[in-house]
Amino acid sequence: MKITECQVLLTSALSTARIPAPENTHYHRNAGRVLEMAQAYEYDGTRFFLSGDPVNALAGFYYAFGWVHFGISSGLLTTKEPVICPFKAPLELLQTPFRAKIEEKTIRYEHLLDLAMTSVICAPDPATTSHDFARRILCIAGAYARHGVHLRKSGELEEALAGFSYGHGWLDAGVTTGFFRIVAER
Repeated sequence: MKITECQVLLTSALSTARIPAPENTHYHRNAGRVLEMAQAYEYDGTRFFLSGDPVNALAGFYYAFGWVHFGISSGLLTTKEPVICPFKAPLELLQTPFRAKIEEKTIRYEHLLDLAMTSVICAPDPATTSHDFARRILCIAGAYARHGVHLRKSGELEEALAGFSYGHGWLDAGVTTGFFRIVAER
């Protein structure tokens, strides 16, 4: 998949995203934060791409997708059409001039996601469905972190960076909406 195709999928999902919760409720405010963050990273990714920085564009788009998928999965957001998975096809390889940058960013994002995952604990009471969802968020972030490590080690840096960014989007959305407490480095 080309980075521009990823942007089109993301922009399409965001254009139909709606907040189902009534206004002036806690859920509506949380949904608004999730949608705002996804839109902000879609915007950033687009600006990076247009300025000739496909590495940061890729990271921004997949981070935004993490927020979108979190929003839909949590029920905070709805979309008219199902959101197509951005991992459905392998990512295009970035040109040689970007290899050093993507290697550095992939290693840094791997470290950041690992640090973030070890810095949080589930906030909701263990007997609640909110606790179950918090554990699901950790499971998703962890799966993308582990898969990203495997991809990085096999030299698939674009895929690894996408996975680390996507997993971190899920985790950050979970922190922002109160599913986690930060117990270590913010």
